[in-house]
Amino acid sequence: MNNEISPLFLPNTEPLNVTVLVFSGASLMCVASTIDPMRAANRVSGASLFKWQVVSLDGKPTMTTCGLPIAVSGQFNASEKGDMLLVVGGFGTADIARTTFTANLRRAVHNYQMIGGIEAGSWLLGRAGLLTGRRATTHWEDMEEFTAEFPDADIRPDRYVIDGPVFTSGGASPTFDLMLHLIRSRYGMSVALDVASVFIYDEAHASNDAQPLISLGRLDNVHPKLAVAIRLMEGHIEQPLTVGAIAKRCGLSARSLEKIFAKAVGEGPGRYYLRLRLKVARRLITDTKSPLADIAARTGFSSAAAFTRTFRSFEGKPPSAFRPIQ
Repeated sequence: MNNEISPLFLPNTEPLNVTVLVFSGASLMCVASTIDPMRAANRVSGASLFKWQVVSLDGKPTMTTCGLPIAVSGQFNASEKGDMLLVVGGFGTADIARTTFTANLRRAVHNYQMIGGIEAGSWLLGRAGLLTGRRATTHWEDMEEFTAEFPDADIRPDRYVIDGPVFTSGGASPTFDLMLHLIRSRYGMSVALDVASVFIYDEAHASNDAQPLISLGRLDNVHPKLAVAIRLMEGHIEQPLTVGAIAKRCGLSARSLEKIFAKAVGEGPGRYYLRLRLKVARRLITDTKSPLADIAARTGFSSAAAFTRTFRSFEGKPPSAFRPIQ
């Protein structure tokens, strides 16, 4: 396992030359979380700490998932040199990874001190063989498939992972945390705090904080036990806990837990838990080719028939109706 620290994360006042390669289907928030911290660092420091260019595979603007295009300065050139190459991927990136681009990516590695895969960009790094023997992560929705696809990598559920000259990030917010970590490590805490303040961002996370299925925001301020209960639920999708067991682990009675959920969420913990499991099931139906029987087992149902009945009662259609047309 590689544990060396990249020189780019050591104190240094020299500017970083960064190439941001954006693929169509990427999230606008992921793009912004990558670029805007660099812009803000330049602004608050009054210096050009970062110099970046945004490129695409064909030199044409890329379309984000919300329908807004990203202007680029040109076409990705694997022979061009720089300090850091950031690959921002999204829907459809896994298919792109099967093209000749992976060979170009392997060549490009020699021209950069560090390469990063952001959200689905991690799939591109994996297909290029850059994650072999390294720790890595991706968006939580793809974690199981990602682990199966790259058995020679040590896949973690972390927000972001830095392993020597390679890093991977699970999404927009983890990428923002990663960029703050880079700014803090290289240019100092003062600059990092000023950048966080520009965005009124006051809850930076550590790299190894787990990616949650449910982003709680400030629900712990509504009731701290609510957050604990939801975390227990998302940690037991395949083997669901009873409401009584959840309440006990929260140090509450089942009746108290029912009241907390009714007031804060508008429904009981049992129904919320079931909807959470069905939400995971629907994602597996639409995003994977796993048999429905396997999906039923992975989401805590005793049989495919029981799963289908419950799914239909909530969604109005059977699970098969949500399978993408091949």
